[in-house]
Amino acid sequence: MYFETIKCEDFEVYNLDYHHKRVARTIGKNLNLQEYINPQTNELLRCKLVYDDNEILNVEYFTYKKREFKNFKIIFDDNIDYSKKYLNRDTLDKLYEKREDCDDIIIIKDEIVTDTSIANIAILYDDIWITSKKCLLEGTTRARLIEDKKIIEKDISLDMLYKAKKIAIFNAMLDFIELNDYSFKL
Repeated sequence: MYFETIKCEDFEVYNLDYHHKRVARTIGKNLNLQEYINPQTNELLRCKLVYDDNEILNVEYFTYKKREFKNFKIIFDDNIDYSKKYLNRDTLDKLYEKREDCDDIIIIKDEIVTDTSIANIAILYDDIWITSKKCLLEGTTRARLIEDKKIIEKDISLDMLYKAKKIAIFNAMLDFIELNDYSFKL
């Protein structure tokens, strides 16, 4: 089973075309997500839409509160695979548990910076926003930012991460958040 996290606010559903594309890539066919999404409040909501290879199974809404991200634990895992937005996140959750006193983790796979536990990452390097070519999950916001030419894909080494002027994290709920005050812990 899989899921999509879709931002809803002021009764509006955000970036649905990108969610449609990811669902189609995941299961090899189109599902009309719009007919299942009906936010009942103007609050900022996280819509969790669960589906399998054939149909939408469940839709839930949660009030969303943004977390703070200031410090990141660097985690190395060459075996992780989260190429589809699987409902079972046990592998990511186990890595997240290793964060110690940090707000989140940054996962390094095969010596390449991939993602955090919940978001794609970009670095400002040589005055260009770069996101990893080898991300764990091709996020919907990532796809939109690449299409809009706001970020480019390139492998990011740990050294590049350390030398970046800024980092940004982004997902369907966060959009693109530039971080100025952050730290890393090995």
